[in-house]
Order: sequence, then structure tokens, then C-alpha cells
Amino acid sequence: MAGPRAALRRGFDRAERLLDRPFGPDWNPLGQLGPLGWFLFWIVAATGIYLFIFFDTGVVDAYASVEWLSRDHWWHAGLARSLHRYASDLMVLVMFTHLLREWAMDRYRGRRWFSWVTGVPVIWFVYLSGITGYWLVWDELAQYVAVTTTELLDTLGIFAEPIARNFLAPPLLSGRFFTLMVFLHIAIPLLLLLMMWIHTQRITSARTNPPRGLAVLTLVALVVGSLLVPAVSQGPADLATVPQRVGIDWFILSLYPLIESVPAGVIWWGVLAFTVLLFGIPWLPGRREAGAAEVFLDYCNGCSRCVADCPYNAITLVPRSDGLSFSHEVEVNPARCVACGICMGACPSSSPFRRSGDLHTGIDLPGRPLAQLRAEVIATGQALSGPGRVLTLACAHGAGAGEAPGRVVLPCVAMTPPSLIDFAISRGLADGVAVAGCAERDCFNRFGHAWTTARFARERDPYLRQRVPRERVLTVWAGPSEPARLRAELDAFAARLAELPAFPNVRPIDEEEAAEAEAAALRRVAAK
Repeated sequence: MAGPRAALRRGFDRAERLLDRPFGPDWNPLGQLGPLGWFLFWIVAATGIYLFIFFDTGVVDAYASVEWLSRDHWWHAGLARSLHRYASDLMVLVMFTHLLREWAMDRYRGRRWFSWVTGVPVIWFVYLSGITGYWLVWDELAQYVAVTTTELLDTLGIFAEPIARNFLAPPLLSGRFFTLMVFLHIAIPLLLLLMMWIHTQRITSARTNPPRGLAVLTLVALVVGSLLVPAVSQGPADLATVPQRVGIDWFILSLYPLIESVPAGVIWWGVLAFTVLLFGIPWLPGRREAGAAEVFLDYCNGCSRCVADCPYNAITLVPRSDGLSFSHEVEVNPARCVACGICMGACPSSSPFRRSGDLHTGIDLPGRPLAQLRAEVIATGQALSGPGRVLTLACAHGAGAGEAPGRVVLPCVAMTPPSLIDFAISRGLADGVAVAGCAERDCFNRFGHAWTTARFARERDPYLRQRVPRERVLTVWAGPSEPARLRAELDAFAARLAELPAFPNVRPIDEEEAAEAEAAALRRVAAK
């Protein structure tokens, strides 16, 4: 799967780069699929409530009321109907693009399984909402959908009487059917909303609203499309005849032609297999993940910075347990921690400048502790030579993921304490430090770009110190399909550094300090 997934991810990355040009990284639609799905849901809900004001239940009244609102009141109710239809179709497209993109980004396995698994019922609730909505129009398409659906349901043998018999002749269908459909068309979206809420519960500050500008553009595009190609009914349903030709909404009703031509057993087993496969994908194959972050209470004062910065609600504040004079300590939930290291970068005790004893911090990654990271930075920096020496701290999910001289690859660049950049420059390990994160439009670990940018701008603790010259620090946000751009920016950065005067007051790393850093890192890793 790694090959197809990597190829698809590069394809998404290239498409997103093209959309960056007209929309910019913040408004890029492919980087805002989740929030767009929520926005479209609210459009569908609002227009549905408005349409219900004009809708009449009944075998004859349903079709007549829909025709009345579409023709006589096209400028408001008819527009609402078209918005309701096209927003529903776009929601299906956004939903499957979001699913495919998360698979390509490999953000569904391991400890991220919850969001994927809770997203599977959302798919079926969206389809059930759309199907029941088409029944309410009671035109030829609705008749086709009703007969095909009930005949399929009857093959399950779970009903006391075949429900398809209600559509054999006009006298068999009553207004209670439409009352039931209205109830289902209200109840199912409410269940959908509940599942969408559950879907976001393990995500800190989940984005459920797209940027205002993108929301306005989306709404305007839907309105323009609704005015140019309004949604219209097909001929009125007539149970005395069989519709010979109907127009299909291929977004919501795409399976219906297949249902007609394939045995019902194949359809049901196919639906079951598809659903089971979707539920099981996070474990096919499973992911071997790094150990969850660990807390060292001797260095933790319960400041809660790691709690605020964790993207996955994996860290919480709890009452102090060791008797020290602090009210709280932090606690890590291993089932939620994805070992991104952002918490380590947020901890104020994550300072590489300490020399006495092992290098500890309040919260650390057992598989990639701060002591090991410091030792890697020292070793990488000492291997650099020539003018314009650049030490690159690269995200494992971006353009800098490949092995290259002068690079230290991290799970997320926000794992880097800003003091580590100060350390590399002030100790003469490099003339400048480049932070090469993944794509700006959508960080693999959600907040890596935002927190790194805010720390460097001194807007979020821990700050990058004022004494660190900004001209010696470069940030590059490049996706996996942009290694050429990353190389070009690093080369230009090295050329600029070569023209700068030597950094004053450099305290070089001596052999004893380097050996001590490496030994401390080895002790920390061996202890695990």
C-alpha cells in the first residue's frame, strides 16, 4: 500500500499547489475539506427547514407543493430547493475526497483510528438523508427510488409484509407514507449531526468552520449554479405506470442502476463487505508507532502549555501526585498520543543548554528524547563545512523527509524547542537554521505550522529569543512533491548566510560537551 498511497499523496499535493495560486494556503479547498463538509451540512439543514414551510404531505399534495415553490416562488423557495440539492451533492463529493485524502496522508491508522471509524457511519447517514429526501418530491424519480429501495429491502425478509406492495397501485399508498418520510428525513440528519460531532471528539480545537472568505465563495458558487441550472422535478409519480426513463442524481443515487441489474444478495453482501472493509482499514495493516510521550514530574510544574498545544486531546491536567508545591501535573493518554513531539517543543524545560547530568525535560518522547535530538543536532552541525552552513530541521512528512547532509528529520518541526535553534547558532554549529515543515495548507500533525510560526513570532510560549538574528532562521513549508523548491530555498539561504558577518560571541561545542551529549542520549534510549 505504501507505493499507491505515496503516489496518491503526491498527486494531492500537486493539486493543492495549483489551488494555492488562486486561493492561497489558508483558503485552499483541499486543505479545508472537513470544515467545508460542516458548512455544507448547515446549508442543507437551513434550506431544508425553509422548504418544510412550503411542503405539504400527501400523495398529490407533495408533488404539487414542490412544483408550486419551484415555479411561483423560484426566487426564494425555488432557490432554496436548488441550494438544498447541490449542497447535498457537493457534500458527498467533499466527503469522499476527504476520506481518500486522509488515507493518502496516512492519517487513519494506529492511534488515529477513532476519527476514521466514526467517520464510516457518516457516509451511510449522508446517503440515507439524500434518498429519503428524493422520496418526498414524489415525481417519477421518487417513484423509481421508492420501488427499487423497497424491493431491495423486502429481500431481507425482516418485514411482516412486503413493503413494496404499497407501490403496486395508487389506492395502496396513503398520506401516512409521506409523514413517515418527513420524520425519517428529519431524524436521520440529526443522527448524522451527532456522528459528525463524535467524529471530532479526539481532536483539539477541531475545525468545523471554513475561513470566512472560502465559505462566502462556496455559497456564492452554489447560488450562481442554482440560478443557472435550477433543480426541477420530473413528471409526477403514477403508480399505474412504470417510469421508462428518469434522470439520476449520480452523487446520491449512483448505485440504483446497479441494484436493478445485480441480484439483491450480491448488493447486500457488497454493502456489508464495503462497510466492514472501511471499519477495518486502520488495522490493514496496523502501524508500528513510537511510544507515547512520558512525563517527568521533577521537571514539570503543571504549566499546561503541552495541554494547549497537543493536537489530539492526549494530554490533560490532573491534581499533583508527588507532593511538590504545584497544584497540577500533566498526564498523557497513551491511546491518543501519536508521538508527534509537539508537547516536547512546548515545554519550557526543554532546554539544550544544560550540561550537568542527563538532559531531561518535563515531557519527552521515549523513542526520540530531547537528549538524543540535541546529540543529533551537534553531530550534524559538526559535519557541516564551508561558507553559509545550514542546519535543516525537517518534517518527516514534507519535502525534507529524505536523508540529506545537514538535515535532522523530525516527526513534526513543532517538536523543536525554539531554544534548540538558539543553541545551534550560538554554539557555532551552523551559520543559520532552516525549519522545513510540511505543506502550509495542512500540517500532518495539524498545529505544527501554526505553533512554529507563533513561537518564532514571539506570540506563543516558548518564544524564540530576541538574541537570535531572524536573518539566520528560515522557515520553508513544502509538501512531498516540492523537494526542488526546498533545495532552491536552502541554496538561496546558504548564499545569504555566506554574505553575513560572523555571528558574534560564538561559544563552540567542545569534544567533551559533544561526547557528553551523545552519552546522555544513549543512556536515555537504553533506559527505555
